[in-house]
Amino acid sequence: MCTVCGCGEGETRIEGGEGRHHDDGHGHDHPRGHAHEHEHARADGTTYRHAHEHSHPRPHADAAPHGDGHEHGHDHHHAGDLHYGLGPAHAHAPGLSQERMVRIEQDILGKNAAYAADNRRRFRDHGQFAINLVSSPGSGKTTLLVRTIEALAGRLPVVVIEGDQQTSQDADRIRATGAPAIQINTGKGCHLDAHMVGHALDRLAPVDDSLVLIENVGNLVCPAAFDLGEAHKVVILSVTEGEDKPLKYPDMFHAADLLVLNKVDLLPHLDFNVDQCVEFARRIKPGLAVLRVSATTGEGMADWLSWLEAGLERARAARRDEIDLLRKRIAELESRLAGGV
Repeated sequence: MCTVCGCGEGETRIEGGEGRHHDDGHGHDHPRGHAHEHEHARADGTTYRHAHEHSHPRPHADAAPHGDGHEHGHDHHHAGDLHYGLGPAHAHAPGLSQERMVRIEQDILGKNAAYAADNRRRFRDHGQFAINLVSSPGSGKTTLLVRTIEALAGRLPVVVIEGDQQTSQDADRIRATGAPAIQINTGKGCHLDAHMVGHALDRLAPVDDSLVLIENVGNLVCPAAFDLGEAHKVVILSVTEGEDKPLKYPDMFHAADLLVLNKVDLLPHLDFNVDQCVEFARRIKPGLAVLRVSATTGEGMADWLSWLEAGLERARAARRDEIDLLRKRIAELESRLAGGV
């Protein structure tokens, strides 16, 4: 995974940043300061390009032996297969031990968690409902976002953070709807992280009580590990991709709170077993909520919009409750001061 292989050193660009690198500071107040070195682009002092190369002519000597525990398990392994996802790190990087990879990952994810907590506090304080949309490339995330924004126009404020390795095409599509959007280009990086999102929020400055939609880089692996401060991860799976995706990419489906089965208008033309897909997904995440949607025909969009509106109303209500509590405490303090207490 990218937390140990070192993808994306110095590659991230955020629109309007005058070519700044991802490790530049931004306006978050942070208890540790803002000198962020972006360690997941570097391992042990050496820059690695994406190290998940599974074409080795023979297994590495440090590859974990067949049969080591994997938290999700598999139905079977062929005796001749190569399994680089075994061992404590559940990953492989040339020249690094499993223990070293675990330490690197813990350090990186710990720092990301601090930035995510900042973002989450920001969302809470402003009554904003933030969701992290994750999927493989081509699932229809951007089209779903465009249709969502069009349907919600005039009903509630929406801003979008777009993540891609290169280009601003998706952000341009969003801006064409009239919604504010900012593009984050991650270069060789394969996911957004909480620090990037903090930069984007500084530039977008969403209004209070708004919906914040974050479209992550198309990838069913690395974004699963990175909390952005969102209320929910929403995994989008197109029915053109195959019903076994939850079993192949279990970390993502385990991290998600909602599965959106997209492009259901194509089901009559495909050999896709919806019930089997849902069963696989709930095998990974019991009770996972599922919506069947077609951004093209509008099927299921009402349920999707209702889910978003309900989430935003909860965020707004939580903010109102905090404000009411603060006012009550101020009133109590003023009463004590007036009484000479």
